[in-house]
Amino acid sequence: MHRGLTVASYNIHRAVGSDRRKDPVRIAETIAELDADLIALQEVETPIRDAPLVFLQHLAALGYEARLGHTLQRGTHHYGNLLLSRLPVLSHHRLDISQPGREPRGLIEVSVALEPLRLQSDAGRPAEAAPPVLRCLATHLGLSASERRHQVAAILATLRDACPAARDLTVLMGDFNEWRRKSPRLTPIDRMLKPAVLPASFPARWPLLALDRLWHGPGLELIEGSVVSTSATRAASDHLPLRARLRLRNRTDPVCESVVC
Repeated sequence: MHRGLTVASYNIHRAVGSDRRKDPVRIAETIAELDADLIALQEVETPIRDAPLVFLQHLAALGYEARLGHTLQRGTHHYGNLLLSRLPVLSHHRLDISQPGREPRGLIEVSVALEPLRLQSDAGRPAEAAPPVLRCLATHLGLSASERRHQVAAILATLRDACPAARDLTVLMGDFNEWRRKSPRLTPIDRMLKPAVLPASFPARWPLLALDRLWHGPGLELIEGSVVSTSATRAASDHLPLRARLRLRNRTDPVCESVVC
């Protein structure tokens, strides 16, 4: 039986926990416990002095390759998004989706090869002769509604720029800062990708708001998804992490038929 693909999204709040203690080693250990192949992180500080370097070193030792998507930089201090991958990274781009007068925001776009997972079709045969390529988009949207509206439009433009075959194998995840479960600003994304309807993730101690979101393309099937609430995740950040397990759909399914790029 194939492993499938596990993805996660986690706002780590600069490694500051609910006890107001900044502990990069604790957050690195909490991330490692997610055991995900791709992890989108928000509110990451790196590198500055020794502690955040330990954070990256700990995860690198577990086989994760880090792709930075920092949005703020002051000297050696970087802050913003980061994508961790245990899969071979084929390409990496950072798109600026900032709005004038607001905190800078970005979108990480990474393509990874799925071959090491030996993903299979529902029939049990290899899904494709060539290694399938997954496209992962990770972001952290702004605090104002008008800002998020423009940022969602930028994400939609990025999704439309891809051919249907690439869109089939796409995962979009991050902190979208939308308090309402059914936000009209996110409806256009729901029409293009399949939303994973998951429980609230913020605040970590008493989650009431679904700020953190995840979508996948029609070429992927959601096997299971959850908000990870443990004593460790409730202590390590003010958000709980999202985790989802996906697999490739059978390529003969009509929902997955698409043109070749």
